[in-house]
Amino acid sequence: MGAVYRVCFVCTGNICRSPMAALVFGALVERAGLADRVAVDSGGTRDMFAGCTADVRAIAVLEAAGYPSDHTARQLRPRWLRTRDLLVALDVGHERALRRMVAEYGGGEVALLRSFDSGLPEGASLGVPDPYSRGQAAFAECLAMVEPACTGLLETIRGRVAKG
Repeated sequence: MGAVYRVCFVCTGNICRSPMAALVFGALVERAGLADRVAVDSGGTRDMFAGCTADVRAIAVLEAAGYPSDHTARQLRPRWLRTRDLLVALDVGHERALRRMVAEYGGGEVALLRSFDSGLPEGASLGVPDPYSRGQAAFAECLAMVEPACTGLLETIRGRVAKG
């Protein structure tokens, strides 16, 4: 068996978008039988919610869709960068921050999550809007953006671990 491919999802506070993406992707990895080949985690660019659970609205949306919801927020640390093969940003601000960190500290590939959504209309935004300051419906919209992107990401990763 080859090495484990490590994927880290990144947003601001690590209580909404990145944990939703990590939990959805982790479930897809598990269902695909790749849990022994792909490790999934998440972190925030800031430490404002470190130690907290995911936002209750994110938990509700995840559980309603049949996904796990256990999560503890944490801040992304520079030392993680070199131990993750793929750093997945949830919006362009996170992508810029990750690219700056990787340039300074070294690290894995950086990509926007929605760049893996093959059904995304041409010219559509690659960012997942932050649902935190909006209502419950925004969390459902976030999940609706995350799911197809995670499905596309799984296909990309499946190819990478098969070569492994």
